[in-house]
Amino acid sequence: MTDRVMSKAATMEIPINSNGDTGALAEDDSLEQAAKLQWSLDEKVGSSRGTRDLQQVMVSGPNLNETSIVSGGYGGTAEGIIPTGSIMGPNMQHSSSSSSMTAEEATRGVAVEKYEAVKKWGLNTYKCTKQMISERFGRGSRTVDLELEAQIEVLRDTKRKYVNVLRLAKALTNHFYNMVQTQHALGDTFADLSQKSPELRDEFGYNAETQKLLCKNGETLLGAINFFVSSINTLVNKTMEDTLWTIRMYENARLEFDAYRSDLEELSLGPRDAVTMARIEAAQEQYQVHKEKYERLRSDVIIKLKFLEENKVKVMHKQLLLFHNAISAYFAGNQQQLEETLKQFNIKLRPPGADKPSWLEEQ
Repeated sequence: MTDRVMSKAATMEIPINSNGDTGALAEDDSLEQAAKLQWSLDEKVGSSRGTRDLQQVMVSGPNLNETSIVSGGYGGTAEGIIPTGSIMGPNMQHSSSSSSMTAEEATRGVAVEKYEAVKKWGLNTYKCTKQMISERFGRGSRTVDLELEAQIEVLRDTKRKYVNVLRLAKALTNHFYNMVQTQHALGDTFADLSQKSPELRDEFGYNAETQKLLCKNGETLLGAINFFVSSINTLVNKTMEDTLWTIRMYENARLEFDAYRSDLEELSLGPRDAVTMARIEAAQEQYQVHKEKYERLRSDVIIKLKFLEENKVKVMHKQLLLFHNAISAYFAGNQQQLEETLKQFNIKLRPPGADKPSWLEEQ
């Protein structure tokens, strides 16, 4: 419609009078009306298109991939339009896709590793539980080292007895400490009464001095007993416990070794088809791995038992000698021998009031 109006306005004749002025015609304002009509139509079409574009941008946001950049002025040709999707370039798109694929592959790899670890643990637990139940009900065979088993049983029995010695030594320390504190309080009371009772001053004085001497010797003996208790505690709860932990690892390895050995024996008795042969080869590999682990831990247990026995004899020889000399010197009233015993074993007594460590020692 707009084109028809414009063509009509362009072909309309304009009469000119003799003076060169335009005549007063009925259609002298046709050009102006046609121009106004064209402007109003352009305004309506442009406003409606602009409204739709604005609504689309407000709802879904701008689409940069569909945005165009015009190289010329307004109304330029289509050759100057450059799509912005080509500005990003194929390298950036490829790098973003490759990075996302790498992240997905890493996540998938971690999940697969966790699944394989859980699967391996479950299979190993099943085999070991089956072997344990078979041994308990007498249906399965187990690997036995009679000499090593006897040494392990001796060690466990020795630890039980040493734990009892440690418990009794701690009880003796507590009781003797209470007795020393009582002697100290009794000596102070006697000394106070000797000052307030002139008629019994000498008797109270003698007893006060005796209690103070016994208290001093008792503190010295307490130092020796505490050293004895500390050494026994280290031997029982650290040295022996370390060896027993290795023994527990050895027993677990022995159970795993027997479980995989039984599995290999069961597969060897079955048919020899292609699938079974593959399973036998896998079982043979697992059997060899657990056999090496069992033999390595068995060797470690033998070495630790040997060193433990040597260390136990050395430590107990020193501690028992200390305990005997200190107790004998105390009850014999030989203060000099008691002090020499402590010097012989490099035992240093804490001064009175030093039971609690200072703030510097606690750091």
